[in-house]
Amino acid sequence: MPDDGLPLDDLPPAPTGASFDLLDGVRVLDLTTSIAGPYATLLLADFGADVVKIERPGTGDDARAWGPPFLDGDSLWFLSVNRNKRSVAVDYTDGPGRALFEALVAAADVVVVNQVPRVQAKLRTDARSLMALNSGLIHASVTGFGLTGERCDKPCYDLIAEGYSGVMDLTGEADSPPQKVGTPAADLLAGHDLALAVAAALVRKGRTGQGAEIDVSMVESMTRFMVPRIASYLGSGEVPVRSGARDSVIAIYQVFETADDPMTLGLGNDAIWRRFWVAIGQPERGTEEATATNAGRRQGRAALVAEIQAILATRPRAEWLALFDAHNVPAGPIQRVDEVCADRHLHDRGFLYTLERNGKRPAPQVGTGVQIDGRPNAPRHAPPNLGADETAIRADWLGED
Repeated sequence: MPDDGLPLDDLPPAPTGASFDLLDGVRVLDLTTSIAGPYATLLLADFGADVVKIERPGTGDDARAWGPPFLDGDSLWFLSVNRNKRSVAVDYTDGPGRALFEALVAAADVVVVNQVPRVQAKLRTDARSLMALNSGLIHASVTGFGLTGERCDKPCYDLIAEGYSGVMDLTGEADSPPQKVGTPAADLLAGHDLALAVAAALVRKGRTGQGAEIDVSMVESMTRFMVPRIASYLGSGEVPVRSGARDSVIAIYQVFETADDPMTLGLGNDAIWRRFWVAIGQPERGTEEATATNAGRRQGRAALVAEIQAILATRPRAEWLALFDAHNVPAGPIQRVDEVCADRHLHDRGFLYTLERNGKRPAPQVGTGVQIDGRPNAPRHAPPNLGADETAIRADWLGED
């Protein structure tokens, strides 16, 4: 690698061929900033929607300033969630900017906002104001606490939502403080929920012409992520506690140390339990009555974990993974981010790639993660420069010369 080389230089180029067109013809006006809203509109854009970002003149989306790291002056956080979009920089609070904004709303199918109700009312971006301009509009809002209730106007970030949801309380070792998930999980889950809700609303609109008011809460999206834990507590009264993820309902389902590197091992059913012991060379151990079921294994979990740990510590991880792979036992490495980015399986699937940008280094991208008709999505264009597309959008959406 040259002296100025970057890990992105080892990524393949973007997949070629046709882009996904399932939402072709759908116009989305994106008023959001940061991660949750832009991730939602990224998903809509990836599936073919025409997404126009409305950004503040001069500064644009908050995430444009999030760095370092920057790539040729552009925030990598911004580049990660804004491909396949176009940008208009306009102050839509009053005057000519408001007139342009209202014309775009009238021409849109979907408007996405991430402002709390008080701000929506002040800026006239709330559902009532915008649906007065376009009765069939789908108005989609993603906020920290939703549009109703005593917390609806409170500010919120991913960190705050994770704390409210219970996920931080269960993340980490038993003797360590609560820990945030290592990625903006509440942002990404809420963005995914909003995109799904918009797609469902578009199906109904196609049948009836009816618009929709969509209200997504980051706290509720993150809390829904906890559904197995919540349901288990409600039905048993047992409050789960931090355990380093060693308390799964599946008896043997955790990280183990080997002679060199840690690995994951998931013995998720009775057949896998038996295959594990065949792989170890002790087939009779897998048929013992006391541990033949998950309930029995949970009862004796501590002793079983200690026994398996002693066995796995005798050989390097690579040997165990090869052995378990040969016996169809679920196991894997614990990859660092650099190892994930070098994973050739992800390259071959068209999931990690670079996207060309005019006059700048290619932007590293994480793909849609979905294949349709046997192929990954081919991106249409790189994340936009601030305000670069107003002329084209006026022509496309408003028919202006």
